[in-house]
Amino acid sequence: MKPFGICLWFDSEAEDAAKFYTSIFKDGRIGTIARFGKEGFEHHGKPEGSVMTVDFTANGQKFVAVNGGPIFKFNESISLMVYCDTQAQIDEYWEKLMAGGGKPQQCGWLKDKFGLSWQVVPTIMDEMQKDGTPEQVKRVMAEMYKMVKFDIETLKRAYKG
Repeated sequence: MKPFGICLWFDSEAEDAAKFYTSIFKDGRIGTIARFGKEGFEHHGKPEGSVMTVDFTANGQKFVAVNGGPIFKFNESISLMVYCDTQAQIDEYWEKLMAGGGKPQQCGWLKDKFGLSWQVVPTIMDEMQKDGTPEQVKRVMAEMYKMVKFDIETLKRAYKG
């Protein structure tokens, strides 16, 4: 069985989004770009030759970006998570994903300029929650809820008490 693929629905920004995401993540590359033809115009309403789908890979994950029109919009009910080992990685991904009009949100979440939700999270959070005492986890969670972008040192101090 093949791993899951992710399809991202855009109005007409699929190619721009694919370029944006492949510029942020390692091994980012754009694959096949399929274009609308005359066929199906009564359904899709897109000009012949305009971008229909863009296959791309970012950090080893395969995606398809589709120009499906304005019917559906991204919302917070689904997000992509970026796991980071260091504060420098958190800062880098946060800055890059916020570029061009992103909006910060609580607990490491942000919306990029296309409206897609991301959570930039330190990998140490899993360790703290799994290995910590109930009191340590409580302190870490209390700090987490105060944060917008995660700060690893603050979380570590909370963990240590």
